[in-house]
Amino acid sequence: MSLPVIILGAGGHAKVLIDSLLADSTVIAGIVDPNPSLAGTKILGVPVLGEEDIVKEYPPSEILLVNGLGSVGLPVNRQQLFVKIKTMGYDFATVVHPSAVVASDVILGEGAQVMAGAIIQPGCRIGVNSIINTRASVDHDCIIGAHVHISPGVTMSGGVTVGTCCHIGTGATAIQGISIGKGCLVAAGAVVTKDIADGVMVRGVPAQEFV
Repeated sequence: MSLPVIILGAGGHAKVLIDSLLADSTVIAGIVDPNPSLAGTKILGVPVLGEEDIVKEYPPSEILLVNGLGSVGLPVNRQQLFVKIKTMGYDFATVVHPSAVVASDVILGEGAQVMAGAIIQPGCRIGVNSIINTRASVDHDCIIGAHVHISPGVTMSGGVTVGTCCHIGTGATAIQGISIGKGCLVAAGAVVTKDIADGVMVRGVPAQEFV
């Protein structure tokens, strides 16, 4: 990357991102986190600078940001942080681990993150601020919306569409051509065999709606 980066958040997902960035020789200026007790500590040798307001000390032209918030449910907090920082005039870095396989025609939106061992095949589009996590497989012609978390080990067969702000849990599978609506939660290990409407939560094999 041409500019140094600041990581937003000091949790587990941020730690994985730091490792990815260091593997790609990216300069990391530091980490910011709302927990004041973390200031002065380090994660993988990268200092926690303090709380989020420190970002304002860096002109938007001199820094890129990396969204370090993960999710175990709907990634609403991750979406809100992205939108908030964008309104302040800052841009987000797109992160791709060196071990990930991304086809040459794949379109990655601003701030998208492709983690170690992930595979994205030709014809795919990954929305802004979305995560394709460790060893996830996204096959040909999938369309992943903005602010989506595709968790570790997920399998997306060809032509799957995922709407904005969904969480697809660890090890879940979606068969070819399935459409998953906006704001959906697919539980870990679920096998999605039919389309899912907006805002629905599913689990099981085959996946069924639950409340």
